[in-house]
Amino acid sequence: MLSSLPAWRALQAHAESIRHVHLRDWFAGAAGEARSTAFTLEAAGLTLDYAKNRVDAGAIALLHELAQQAGVLCKRDAMFRGEPVNTTERRAALHMALRARPEDGFQAAGVPVAAEVEAVLARMARFAGAVREGAWRGWDGRAITDVIHLGIGGSDLGPRMVCRALGHLGGGPRLHFVANVDGSDLAAALARVQAATTLVVVCSKTFTTLETMANAHTARAWFLRQGVPEDQLARHFAAVSTHREAVAAFGIGAEQMFPFWDWVGGRFSLWSAVGLPIALALGFDAFRALLDGAREMDRHFAEAPAAANMPLVLGLLDVWNRSFLGAASRCVAPYCEPLELLPAFLQQLEMESNGKSVQLDGTPAACGTAPVVWGTTGTNGQHAYFQMMHQGSHWVPVDFIAALEPVHAVPGHHSKLLANCFAQSEALLRGRTADEVRAQGVRDEALVPHLVFEGNRPSNTLLLQRLDPRHLGALLALCEHRTFVQGALWNINSFDQWGVELGKQLAAPIARELEGGPACAHDASTAALIRRARAAATAAAATSAASAASAAALPEEIAG
Repeated sequence: MLSSLPAWRALQAHAESIRHVHLRDWFAGAAGEARSTAFTLEAAGLTLDYAKNRVDAGAIALLHELAQQAGVLCKRDAMFRGEPVNTTERRAALHMALRARPEDGFQAAGVPVAAEVEAVLARMARFAGAVREGAWRGWDGRAITDVIHLGIGGSDLGPRMVCRALGHLGGGPRLHFVANVDGSDLAAALARVQAATTLVVVCSKTFTTLETMANAHTARAWFLRQGVPEDQLARHFAAVSTHREAVAAFGIGAEQMFPFWDWVGGRFSLWSAVGLPIALALGFDAFRALLDGAREMDRHFAEAPAAANMPLVLGLLDVWNRSFLGAASRCVAPYCEPLELLPAFLQQLEMESNGKSVQLDGTPAACGTAPVVWGTTGTNGQHAYFQMMHQGSHWVPVDFIAALEPVHAVPGHHSKLLANCFAQSEALLRGRTADEVRAQGVRDEALVPHLVFEGNRPSNTLLLQRLDPRHLGALLALCEHRTFVQGALWNINSFDQWGVELGKQLAAPIARELEGGPACAHDASTAALIRRARAAATAAAATSAASAASAAALPEEIAG
């Protein structure tokens, strides 16, 4: 049991002993300079300043003891060896092999994987190059100008986020991402493109994902209505999947199918063929640089000493804040507009990975696990929820993320952006006392309490030198390994996601009912919702039929 480890009990006692220490005290005088130096790390082109956390040297030492007693680094080594660390599905979690070089020697269950990975990457490079250069053309001979990517969850969030983050590199076809089974999502994308110059990438490991395949079949029917001959549809589709038969039955040729492996989890898959839209939009050289940046962080995680190991330290701090200080959520605030989708990506990465309440042996978790991850870009968030983070009744750890060099060098803007980023973390740390308020000239005593900030609210600051493929790859790999460390400390399986399955299973019979099928047994609330939805559909159909009949009765010159 995790909570029975000596380091765990020592950390609980230590947390109580420093709970009422204010961060300002640790930054007083020369101690602040020493703390800043000691609590700053560099790796793979990234800089982490974690000095503004509510920890002291004693807490950090105990957290490293906990990692040792919990076998975190042994679990890390098992993952890198390709052992089945996904215990409930008996699979490896070997996403590091997707960005490795052949000489790294990754194996899954003792079988080398480099040759297969490199073969798929080579096919991706050829296909992306052909589309970008105009060699791959639509059915009427025109070049591809638009790509619609159909996926959901890990098959959508990763590529979508990377294409948004690195969109300034440009040079390829326009990308349109569709994930929701709500028809509005696909309809909006189709309205922006022409069939003859559009390629659709269908991304589904099993080629059975409900939302993705509903969108894929609708898109296929749309191409036919737009006049694309059925025997030419293959020019407009590619598939990222492991199910060759289903892909062929859909009408996609083998040369346009890009496989990946069962040791690649969805939320860790953007490095695989799932990243095909990244190569299409940004070019394969950019995709390879993304992989190289991630590989650099992989090597750091595997080789760096514990005290200097950035993913390990971040994971330890996350567990400290969640399990010992009681923080139920964490805010991610990228001060970089192109990273606006990073919080959504991290929501899936962390909460689907570690949102578990049982340990590896099936017993209940000994403590709270994954915090709620949320956030938006700065400076927008400052005008929304930062009020709560500064003066609210509960505290939220914050990850501030910024690039030192601007993506677009608009005079005067980047200094203001970084100034706000650094000021927010300083304000969260320092706060403002009543005496400081009065010293600033406030004479109305009734107003003073409203201007006081407690401070003592922790944050990390992560700096990228610039937002390019290499640094973004390193950042995302850092987030993956940080998530792994959390799960290893909490003794849970970070690589399965059984919690998403029950809703999927229940949705299928409900969908049949909504489409006129027989009723099934439900709780009273769900049954009432189904009846209401069916009644609304019936009324809408009757209204549509009445409108059509009225139009048919009008004189032709009016009805037309």
